[in-house]
Amino acid sequence: MNVSVVLFTSDLRLHDHRPLRAALESAPQVVPLFVRDPAVDRAGFAAPNRLAFLADCLADLDAGLRDRGGRLVVRHGDTAAEVCAVAREADADEVHTAAGCSGFARGREQRLRRALESDGRRLYVHDGVVTVLPAGEVTPGGSDHFALFTPYYRRWSAEPPRSPVAAPRAVPVPHGVRSDEVPARDAVEGVSDGLAVGGESEGRRRLGAWMSRHVDAYEDRHDDLAGDLTSRLSPYLHFGAVSATELVHRARTRGGPGAEAFVRQVCWRDFHHQVLNARPRSATRDYRPRHDRWRHGQRAEADLRAWKEGRTGYPVVDAAMRQLAHEGWMHNRARLVAASFLTKTLYLDWRTGARHFLDLLVDGDVADNQLNWQWVAGTGTDSRPNRVLNPVLQAKKYDPVGAYVRRWVPELADLEPPLIHEPWKLTAAERASRGYPDPTVALADGLARFRRARGLD
Repeated sequence: MNVSVVLFTSDLRLHDHRPLRAALESAPQVVPLFVRDPAVDRAGFAAPNRLAFLADCLADLDAGLRDRGGRLVVRHGDTAAEVCAVAREADADEVHTAAGCSGFARGREQRLRRALESDGRRLYVHDGVVTVLPAGEVTPGGSDHFALFTPYYRRWSAEPPRSPVAAPRAVPVPHGVRSDEVPARDAVEGVSDGLAVGGESEGRRRLGAWMSRHVDAYEDRHDDLAGDLTSRLSPYLHFGAVSATELVHRARTRGGPGAEAFVRQVCWRDFHHQVLNARPRSATRDYRPRHDRWRHGQRAEADLRAWKEGRTGYPVVDAAMRQLAHEGWMHNRARLVAASFLTKTLYLDWRTGARHFLDLLVDGDVADNQLNWQWVAGTGTDSRPNRVLNPVLQAKKYDPVGAYVRRWVPELADLEPPLIHEPWKLTAAERASRGYPDPTVALADGLARFRRARGLD
């Protein structure tokens, strides 16, 4: 055999890429292929911020391949049909790709396998490319997945991750395989102004800089909203521009409480992927139903609109939603506060919030986004499903001097604590002069409504 095909999906990198390494070991030439499938758009996975970031990733991947004597082949259309067409053009007998965890990814994989086999070709699916451990590799007795994080983390930590594989020095690509143009970021409309640059080169630069400067402080300061000492690597992990396995390997090589606290967060990502792999319907259905009767009607719609626009009257929530709109990204602590406010204070369906996040988040991963929303809503894996995060107390704890709020809510920028977190204590005239809204609901009223709905009183 002279040619293999590598189908890139959520693994847009050259470092620590096992399917590419396997393809190069099985044939002297390889076709690196990415298929822009309209089914992704129809499934709701495509959004302007992710499409722009994807364009950066593909351009960077193509540049990296060209540095190694190759190129990226891009096709538009049904994945199975385009992969089979490329395999025929290149006379390739094998296709290598990374295993996915979502129902969409697994369905695509099954269709591709059937199409290739009917064409007399073989599909090789490689585990542990998107996540550190393959979904389903560690399981508790009597179940196909862990339903709680802490026992999963203990088992996950006891499994030594594989060693990362080096990027290939050369990627020989056969001539004559047609390619569409690599998508351009500038062609995407509706992109957030502050969206980060995508691609493996930028991801590795950020990883190196963060590991050398900030990881040691991560355990103590990862919830600091204004300090912003999180790695901001989630978009690069989502697109596979950096390897989760390499990230864990580098953190543990450095060592220390900060590095291990960071590894724990990477484990949360694996945890959610193994839940989704075992329960694909949890992307849209309650993992643990609480028989919620979520609010509907005009008032509910108005409250949802105020939340989306960052006009709830609660400064830390509004700061979070405005950061999301501007950057296509949000600090993790802010995500928890904003999600708790929507689901438990406003008592609105977690799916409406998850959908809005997926519309804007550049790291909008189905496993992490949906299952984090369920965790906060109390319909997921949280062992304390009825906890409510008070946005005022959260702001005073994680943004004590108001710097995060001041950055994103300029109407309140001249205020000092505690007023910057409780602007409703200003006089009516002062509030009106700022143009900042009064609270959509009193926290005590929202809490009472939630407790009644959950039958806690």
